[in-house]
Amino acid sequence: MLPEIGRVMDEIAALRDALQRRVDRVKILDALWGAAVREPGNPDREEFLTERAAVRRTLREIERVVETRLVARGVRFPEGGLEHGLVDFPTWFQGRTVHLCWQRREPKIIAWHEVDGGFKGRRPLTPAQARLMGQGREQGN
Repeated sequence: MLPEIGRVMDEIAALRDALQRRVDRVKILDALWGAAVREPGNPDREEFLTERAAVRRTLREIERVVETRLVARGVRFPEGGLEHGLVDFPTWFQGRTVHLCWQRREPKIIAWHEVDGGFKGRRPLTPAQARLMGQGREQGN
C-alpha cells in the first residue's frame, strides 16, 4: 500500500505547490490594487478572479484526493501531515490503539507512536513489534 500512498502524497504535494503559486499571485494582485482589483475595467481583474477560482478548485481537489484515496483507506493525517508528508495507520498493539507512522519518501514504515504522541513521540519500529502490531484486537484484548 505504501507505493500507492507515496504516489498520492506526491500528487498532493504538487497540488499544494500549485495552490501556493496561485495564492501568492492573488496576494500580489490584492497588494497592488486593493479592493480596486475587483472593479470592472481593472486590467488585472480577470486574472485575479481566475486565480481565486483556481485556488478554490485546487483546494477542493486536494480535499477530494485526501478523502477518496487516503482517508477512505483508513489512513489518518496527524497535525501538519499534509505539509510534512506524514500519515498514520491506526493499529492495535499490546491492548491499545497506536499509530504506525510513515513520512513521504521513507522506503517503509520504520516508526510508530502512541495515539497522542504525534511525530515527536515517534519510536523506531522493531521487527518484534512489527510482528505484534494488529494482533489481539479481534479477541477484544
